[in-house]
Amino acid sequence: MQINSVALASIAVRASQYPIDNLPEFLIVGRSNVGKSSFINTIVNRKNFAHTSSKPGKTQTLNFYLINNDFYFVDVPGYGYASVSKERQKKFGAMIEGYIKSRESLKCVFLLVDYRHKPTEDDILMYDFLKYYNLKIKVIATKFDKVKKSARDKQNKLIKDTLKLNEEDFITFSTISKKGRDEVYNLIESTL
Repeated sequence: MQINSVALASIAVRASQYPIDNLPEFLIVGRSNVGKSSFINTIVNRKNFAHTSSKPGKTQTLNFYLINNDFYFVDVPGYGYASVSKERQKKFGAMIEGYIKSRESLKCVFLLVDYRHKPTEDDILMYDFLKYYNLKIKVIATKFDKVKKSARDKQNKLIKDTLKLNEEDFITFSTISKKGRDEVYNLIESTL
């Protein structure tokens, strides 16, 4: 897959601000600091397109990235970050749920989890929440290169068992080696 153009097309907090062109959309969700911006940058092959931050909880809107004028990546606020107030977390939750319930153009959700750790309670809740809406979900395990080779089989099993995943719903991903990028490209191409 060749990425020719990338643009931040829309920043939304409500449905009236979503794009209206009905292009396919791929939702990107995950815990704060799991590497969503780095994932986007690796997929679109741009260094600092989506802003990475050392301070988790930076994304506070739904960001629609138009790619090749063919489809959107939709980046949403990360969950599970303690310094974001309960009220704001509730708002984020309602915003994400509103999006999921109303978008017929949503084709697949990339749920990012940290490969170094067992999926958190929040990861499990998010996965179950997405399954409840019968969405197509791919679990992307980021930071793959930060786990020693000898521990990877154990990590794969831990993540798959915790979320009760099938092999085909799981992709290990590295922004450094670009591992997993082609699998994501293939999934996007087969969906378009």
